[in-house]
Amino acid sequence: MATLGRSLSVLAYSESKVGKTTLCNTAPAPRLILDAEMASRFLPGNQVRWNPHTEPPPVADGTWETCIVVVRDYATILRVVAWLESGQHPFESVCIDSISEIQKRLRDQVTDFTGEMDQKRWGELLMHMEALVRKLRDLTEHPTKPLTAVVITAMTELRDGKWRPLVQGALRDTLPYFVDICGYVFVQQMPSEDPTQPGPEIRRMLTRPNAQFVAGERVQGRIPQYVDGDAVNISVLLDMVFGPEDVPAPAAVVDPAQVQ
Repeated sequence: MATLGRSLSVLAYSESKVGKTTLCNTAPAPRLILDAEMASRFLPGNQVRWNPHTEPPPVADGTWETCIVVVRDYATILRVVAWLESGQHPFESVCIDSISEIQKRLRDQVTDFTGEMDQKRWGELLMHMEALVRKLRDLTEHPTKPLTAVVITAMTELRDGKWRPLVQGALRDTLPYFVDICGYVFVQQMPSEDPTQPGPEIRRMLTRPNAQFVAGERVQGRIPQYVDGDAVNISVLLDMVFGPEDVPAPAAVVDPAQVQ
């Protein structure tokens, strides 16, 4: 179980193929990934599949680190959230990959696959999506089974001269405010010590707002403006914010022959 108060909610958005799904795989295990983009099959590590409509969550028996739920419709999301809110599950972390795709699936459901939206349907879409994000975030303070990490990934779009998470309607304005960290993930070529050779490419996460990107954090500056390389990792971010998690010291081994 998560240490009380040692938890993070993270929204990470990026261009395609930068590593959003890989970032999900760095959250503390056992982790649950709600896969709406069908990318989880390429992740390393031991996996198990779960159908929340027909069976309870898998038991954390040490044979897997990542549980995958393939999301083809919004009803699947609601079923998973019901299990998570019950506290009857083994997960330390939950990841949505991605909120952009899940919103599109809900929009299909709201419009009966016509794609035609009116003011009422936009309002219904916003209500459902905001409720989903809040419920997931609030699982970090669940009374009996608090999650260590809730990770939400998103595609990216340029709107009003600024890059931001790709979601539709009013959610694009509210989504970044629901989480502890909103970060833009990208790949940058760094300077080389040899001016005749190209420098290395590293993955970076921007965590502060600027004129080009929506980003921010409410962890009191405990993470840097740019998180680089191997530190673009949910478990590392937890250590940055809270310090390394205390590991209980092993119990002393007493020789029975020395017991009087």
